[in-house]
Amino acid sequence: MKYIFALLFLVNSLFAYEFYAKLEPVNSYEIKAAVSGKVIYVNDEIEGKKANNSKIVEIDSYVDRIDLKQSKVKLKAVSQMLEIEEKNYNRMLQVSSKSGFEKDSQKLKAINYRTTKADIEVKIANLKDNIKNKMLKEKDRYIYNIAVKEGDYVNPGTLLYEAKDLSKGKLEIFVPIDDIADIKTKTIYLNGKKSDIKLDKVYKVADSKHISSYKVEIVVPDPKVFSRLVKVEFK
Repeated sequence: MKYIFALLFLVNSLFAYEFYAKLEPVNSYEIKAAVSGKVIYVNDEIEGKKANNSKIVEIDSYVDRIDLKQSKVKLKAVSQMLEIEEKNYNRMLQVSSKSGFEKDSQKLKAINYRTTKADIEVKIANLKDNIKNKMLKEKDRYIYNIAVKEGDYVNPGTLLYEAKDLSKGKLEIFVPIDDIADIKTKTIYLNGKKSDIKLDKVYKVADSKHISSYKVEIVVPDPKVFSRLVKVEFK
């Protein structure tokens, strides 16, 4: 019986796969400026900490807010003028003594106001979007690095800060293509401990560096420590 047990253990070991990978946050983000402007606030104290509905960076939106306020006033005025011109046009349609030219001219006035109203509505939407994009907040991500300082002028595409999702961890390993089907049937052990974790992603295109392997991702729930080396086994 001892010999049979030893033989089974040897056979199992022959078909075990062992890898090492660094445990990283499940997602990393580079937050870049969507609009241009001067940086007027940077929350330096949150760097290296987890955000809690925190403002991270703010870009000056003073002119945008004034423009938005005045655009709303213009929209209200144009809407009233459009209403008047449309009523005048509808009344004119009932008057037989009015020529076709007069009626068309009145219709054109209403169309022009309708077009102006639409243009202002688009402008208001753009201004609201600009103001929103100039106030960068984070709900609960870890703020890894803030790349700007107060007084900096940024353009669209400028890196503002980096953030990471620490709710889960991710392990990336590279498995020989011929072994992929086999590891899918095996149990995953992390640092020698059996787990119920399953493969999250298997990239079906060979990696550019590991040309005979597929990249495999394993998601680890609620990790306590990141950036540590983890032994990954498939048994």
